[in-house]
Amino acid sequence: MDRIRIRGGSRLKGEISVGGAKNAALPLMAASLLTDETLTLGNLPHVADITTMANLLAQLGVQVHLNGANGGHDGRVLELTACGVRETRAPYDLVRKMRASVLVLGPLLARYGQAEVSLPGGCAIGTRPIDLHLQGLRQLGAEIDLNEGYVIARAPNGLTGARIVFPKVSVGATENLLMAACLAKGESELVNAAREPEIADLALCLKKMGAEIGGLGTDRLLVRGVGQLHGAAHQTVPDRIEAGTYAMAAAITDGEVELIGTRLSLLGAVAETLARAGVAISESNRGLKVSRANGE
Repeated sequence: MDRIRIRGGSRLKGEISVGGAKNAALPLMAASLLTDETLTLGNLPHVADITTMANLLAQLGVQVHLNGANGGHDGRVLELTACGVRETRAPYDLVRKMRASVLVLGPLLARYGQAEVSLPGGCAIGTRPIDLHLQGLRQLGAEIDLNEGYVIARAPNGLTGARIVFPKVSVGATENLLMAACLAKGESELVNAAREPEIADLALCLKKMGAEIGGLGTDRLLVRGVGQLHGAAHQTVPDRIEAGTYAMAAAITDGEVELIGTRLSLLGAVAETLARAGVAISESNRGLKVSRANGE
């Protein structure tokens, strides 16, 4: 697409479904590697990165079954079963397409004791190294080497819990180490962990799978490792960026829009800022209603 033409001057009215958050769905999909039972994920967005992650998991040997509509609040439903994983190597031709592919590193290492993952690509905003991922996994007892563009990680005796203090906040490193710690021996503490809603969503799913995690929503996550996880069903958290964008569009056009499938707690500072600007946002039984306050 080279050009988007927008003809303004019309109020936006009606309702629109808010899809699941891609940045929540990708680590949830990687979490399927932590168990040999089926993880069922609902409300998955219909975007290319979901297909890329599904292809990567399938290449590793995960059984992938898609069922459901192609988007919206009902979303797509994906059943992932990693009972027959035959490969612990994530190749360059898939990982280069999407940075989030590195999220298979922690689960593979924790469950199978080894992983070989290409250094990630696919980031349009520049290079972001994965050093925090690797430092944290080393603290959990992994042996890690870099060879010809691949991360080669081994933990033949399993991972062991540790206190990991992130020198800076990293969403991806928090997710990778949170998943790895679920199967590590003993207790782990992740300090200065990322606090995005997608992190809490991953932790909630892991708890449904049998993980023992405390501190959800804070920058200090406590994980007590367990011997194994089991299958579960989980709905991906709604996309807060999508919801906020539609809310702003309704506000600037003097519109009245109902955002189906989202909730006020996900908008946080965006909702507070819009309220100060004279926008009324209220929860309904299906989501959020957005309009100009008092019609003024």
